Amino acid sequence: MGEEGGWKVFILRLGHRPDRDKRITTHVFLAARAFGAHGAFYSGLRDEKAERSIEKAVESWGGKFRVEFVENWLDKIKDWRRNGGEVIHLTMYGMPLNEVIQEIRESKKDKLLIVGGVKVPRIVYELADWNVSVTSQPHSEVSALSVFLHELYMGRELNRIFEDAKIRVVPQPRGKKIVKVSVKNPD
Repeated sequence: MGEEGGWKVFILRLGHRPDRDKRITTHVFLAARAFGAHGAFYSGLRDEKAERSIEKAVESWGGKFRVEFVENWLDKIKDWRRNGGEVIHLTMYGMPLNEVIQEIRESKKDKLLIVGGVKVPRIVYELADWNVSVTSQPHSEVSALSVFLHELYMGRELNRIFEDAKIRVVPQPRGKKIVKVSVKNPD
């Protein structure tokens, strides 16, 4: 995903707290992966359990998504911009998604999507190229991220095939069916 637009998408999750954010950060990463992001960074406290959880998901379900802990989120944002990328902060206080998504989509720059965990410092709003609201009502960063990526990719992410998957879901009207994918020998 994204290559057709000339850009890649990464997530920056601010202020992870393992004791309080046991599942939400993992859900941010899972949603980002499933909805077409290429990888994620996170700050706060390092959580090797969350990192391993995503590695296991990628190993089983495929794709090349990776997660990296960053000590200094502010340096990450500044480096991203210095290297030619743009920063998109998902916040309920930003410009409505439907008013800015086309311009964001048309930009050729790699995109760093910032989602908060703790109260987001004012400097994030100032450094962001885009402060975008999916809705101006309280909701979760997982839902904001999912809706944003769905709009960014215009729904194409829903049909994505993840390369190197070991298992896949077989769609059916009732019940659950998962199949193991055989790996072809290149010889």
